[in-house]
Amino acid sequence: MAVSPTRSPLSGLPRRLVQDGIVGEDVVLQALANSRSDPGGLVPHLVSRSLADARQIAIAAASEFGVPLLDLDAMETDLDAVKSVDRQLLARHRVLPLLLRSKRLFLGMADPTNLQAIDEIKFQTGFRVDPVVVEQNKLEEIVSKALDAVDTSMSNMADDDFDLESLEVTGGDEEVADEAGRDDAVDAPVVRFVNKVLLDAIKRGASDVHFEPYEKHYRVRTRLDGVLKQVAAPPLALSSKVVARLKVMARLDIAERRLPQDGRIKMRLSKNRAIDFRVNTCPTLFGEKVVLRILDPSSAKLGIDALGYEGFQKQLYLDALAKPYGMILVTGPTGSGKTVSLYTGLNILNTEDRNISTAEDPAEINLPGVNQVNVNPKVGLTFAAALRAFLRQDPDVIMVGEVRDLETAEIAIKAAQTGHLVLSTLHTNDAPKTLTRLVDMGVKPYAIASTVHLIIAQRLARRLCENCKEVKDIPEEALLQEGFSADDVRGGLRIYGPVGCKSCTDGYKGRTGIYQVLPMTEAIQRIILEGGSAQEIADQAGKEGVWDLRRAALQKVKDGLTSLEEINRVTID
Repeated sequence: MAVSPTRSPLSGLPRRLVQDGIVGEDVVLQALANSRSDPGGLVPHLVSRSLADARQIAIAAASEFGVPLLDLDAMETDLDAVKSVDRQLLARHRVLPLLLRSKRLFLGMADPTNLQAIDEIKFQTGFRVDPVVVEQNKLEEIVSKALDAVDTSMSNMADDDFDLESLEVTGGDEEVADEAGRDDAVDAPVVRFVNKVLLDAIKRGASDVHFEPYEKHYRVRTRLDGVLKQVAAPPLALSSKVVARLKVMARLDIAERRLPQDGRIKMRLSKNRAIDFRVNTCPTLFGEKVVLRILDPSSAKLGIDALGYEGFQKQLYLDALAKPYGMILVTGPTGSGKTVSLYTGLNILNTEDRNISTAEDPAEINLPGVNQVNVNPKVGLTFAAALRAFLRQDPDVIMVGEVRDLETAEIAIKAAQTGHLVLSTLHTNDAPKTLTRLVDMGVKPYAIASTVHLIIAQRLARRLCENCKEVKDIPEEALLQEGFSADDVRGGLRIYGPVGCKSCTDGYKGRTGIYQVLPMTEAIQRIILEGGSAQEIADQAGKEGVWDLRRAALQKVKDGLTSLEEINRVTID
């Protein structure tokens, strides 16, 4: 009796990929199981992990479903088509509107079977949606650029698009006495200069703007991709007028020059676009220095895949977020992206059935659906006081901007022990030191071992520009000294370095995260309970496969995302 052949459980695109020899059946089955938690689905999962070639997948998909195939390099992005679709839909499904013609929208997508994306966009726009197959790797890059261009609405704007003297500006919440005549203290050219500096900073994607007075000169610098660059050198005589203008915008006391002041500015660029700035003034030898932090609410909505986690690190974070109680701690220096990591987690948790409260100093990102509180020690509203109030407000998730003292730490841990998920930050150099830092603060080791579920240490490194990066010739001995293994070096390791072109800054464009993600295992709990050191915790974590920051940084170099010079700047060998 003849035995019938085993029937493949695959259908549609997965079956076609196996039939064409693009990827093995076992790999597809495993990828299908792993990609269920990925919003993009199977194709992004295969391409991002280099399990299959994006071009071959696109050709197979177009042939299988009779859908047109388009090379994205052959056409320019149509921003009008992109603007016709809700930004959140594009970010969630990672698809690209290509062309809009009389109620007919051509939609670039790597997987034309993603009917959910087609239906949601059809419902939102009212257009007929025709799928066009494109390559996943090119699609991902162009979608990100298109979203940036639409979100800022400024990619192609000249200064003439704005009246630099009459941009709509509002200050913080605190009223300042004697409002009459405040604007008279500032000349129109100074108003125009300040507005132009801030607009240029927004256009370039800067994170901070520094106005700095010195004995014989005055300079303005912006922090772009983590590095400060001078952008202007106005006459020293304008120093006091520039400060006065910034204080007027932030509703600060222009007569107070001896003490630091904090404020906030909201600059409205259009009906749908406003930018917030956090403002701090500090008296120096030759006048007041003013620093503005540009707050970008969209950074928390990029999605966890845009932050730079390795696949297994991302899964550890998602697993910890899925737990109903316990504590997740994020650590790193100022400006390392801790707030964005926390808010990305909060955005995942932000559903109708959860009560989420945050205490921050101050709240940098506005997230609808989350109850955000600015701590104010002057009136007694400390982190600890806010936490106590939260615990009487039926919380599910609590985020504390920073654990600074024993009182805050103890309340946060009690909250984590009593059925709440608590997220917070500490200032330590790596994940193991975070655990010993809590002990040094006075937290009982058993409380740490039983409540802390995950610690994330992170840094931000500049990304190499994809348009101009080039392969560097580095001796094998130097690569081994940097930390690469002999197998890496012998396996044809390609190291890229910066060059510089018109579309980047010194060979870099954007940043990516470097992470050490440390889960609390039984062995690490035992070390904490026995009073072990941070080094003992680090050694045990290494045995359990946890990557330290240096190893994670080297992986970014191996992937061609950044350079050796850059990881040496942000991590220690």
